[in-house]
Amino acid sequence: MNQLTAIRACVFDAYGTIFDFASAAARCEDIPEDKRAALTNLWRDKQLQYTWLRSLQSRYVDFWQVTGDALDFTLDSLGIATPALRERLMDLYLTLNAFPEVPGVLRALRQAGFVTAILSNGAPAMLNAAVRGAGLEDLLDAVLSADAVGVYKTHPRVYEYALAQLGVRADQISFQSSNAWDAFAASDFGMRVVWCNRYGQRRERLPGSPDHEVRSLAELPALLGAAGG
Repeated sequence: MNQLTAIRACVFDAYGTIFDFASAAARCEDIPEDKRAALTNLWRDKQLQYTWLRSLQSRYVDFWQVTGDALDFTLDSLGIATPALRERLMDLYLTLNAFPEVPGVLRALRQAGFVTAILSNGAPAMLNAAVRGAGLEDLLDAVLSADAVGVYKTHPRVYEYALAQLGVRADQISFQSSNAWDAFAASDFGMRVVWCNRYGQRRERLPGSPDHEVRSLAELPALLGAAGG
């Protein structure tokens, strides 16, 4: 195994990497069981599309509004739109489940001396609620939001913001994302990247090339020479 060396900070995407975005629909009993997967997938797809399109249009709104707009599109598309269901799902999105391995991995990295941080499109209030709900406050040194720069990943300004806030060079960061587009963009920016390919995605045909591909963050500590997570 080729370990990553000279790393000072471990930076994580939030949604899909630290937090399971499917857990909102999974915990909502008001959604017909046969529509839960479709709702999760379409909601996520539209959420991402709206971040990219708004960035191209220079029409930024925060991720909470984007998430709500994407949910409105999804509920309407599936024919299950009601104000109560919308409110319930948005509330659940604030307390998404963390993936099971996450606390142990963050603890191992902190004990090994790495700075740990989130870098996400999520609005600050959303991220803070999710971190608190998952009990991760003491395991993260920083929670960084694209909201600070008014544009979404994969714009380089988002990755530059992380460098400025953490006081490190790009090649001193190990960046982890389950989103292939994010992993490739961070690599192209100059970060060292571990693509946590939880969902069995194919490699993107985009600039950049992640240093490692794993299926779970549980594999990360060994790549960094840290104690097992």
